[in-house]
Amino acid sequence: MSTFKAYRIDQSEDKKIIASFQDLTIDDLTDGEVVVKVEWSDINFKDVLAATGKGKILRQYPLNGGIDLSGLVVSSKDDRFKQGDHVLVCGCGLSETTDGGYAEMARVCADCVVPLPDGITLRDSMALGTAGFTAAMAVMRMEQNGQTPDHGKIVVTGATGGVGSIAIDILASKGFEVVAFTGKTDQHDYLRSLGASEFIDRNSIEKGTRPLEAATWGGAVDNAGGETLAWLTRTVKPWGNIASIGLVDDFKLNTTVMPFILRGVSLLGINSIEMPNEMRNEIWRRLGSDLKPRHLDKVVTREVKFEQLPETFDSYLDGSNFGRTLVRIGR
Repeated sequence: MSTFKAYRIDQSEDKKIIASFQDLTIDDLTDGEVVVKVEWSDINFKDVLAATGKGKILRQYPLNGGIDLSGLVVSSKDDRFKQGDHVLVCGCGLSETTDGGYAEMARVCADCVVPLPDGITLRDSMALGTAGFTAAMAVMRMEQNGQTPDHGKIVVTGATGGVGSIAIDILASKGFEVVAFTGKTDQHDYLRSLGASEFIDRNSIEKGTRPLEAATWGGAVDNAGGETLAWLTRTVKPWGNIASIGLVDDFKLNTTVMPFILRGVSLLGINSIEMPNEMRNEIWRRLGSDLKPRHLDKVVTREVKFEQLPETFDSYLDGSNFGRTLVRIGR
């Protein structure tokens, strides 16, 4: 049986994380109905935490890293897919409970496989990846809950990250005025090119301590959590929406019920992993149409070969990375 290269994450007896390239066969992979020849993957902060051991992501060991992949179906036990189909998989437990996309071959659950939507290529799908999928879900849920451009400016925290960058691009294309909340003041030109019109320096903003501060923002897409999310609940206008995505600042939320019962603010939880297939496919369909970012080429700030993958992690850990990094798996 032929072998292929995979970037595999394991844990030693003393609980130390060990990640390295290994040669595997299909039989070494976790179970699934669809075998995919992987062409592209990407790097999410979750991938960095898993591969470096800075966060407890994997629930079993060993597993191939990478929560996203796109490629061509090699074989399928499920009638929904056939050899040669162009497909993608994002989230769905990849690199948590099943082998992920950092491998030349993957075997995945058929229910997690999404046919490549019209309007995007395999490369595009990983330029978007879980980050783009999450950003699109946030915008879609805000729209469903009545968010419109005439309600006011949308604040996007963690603006230079993958989710933040794509959220800015999508929101601006939908006619929203977008305010980028970031500590990377040297990246204003980058954020402006995506559609941001104003900037807030997260290192100097005075957040206040009152249960309700001045109602300023129409809504928000938040990647930070903690004090930043609490501040947003106090400053969003009546009937505005906050899409809660991340916890870069903190997983705790210290706020009151007053923004919710006196202003009608809605806090929308965004979970990109567990959802009905219909919803997952609809979000990807829209990412190929009306929610497709206009500046995806600018959002992709780096493309690396598979063998260069481990060299890229440090820039995520030291905070110097911005935008999206693509990983070319196929040769």
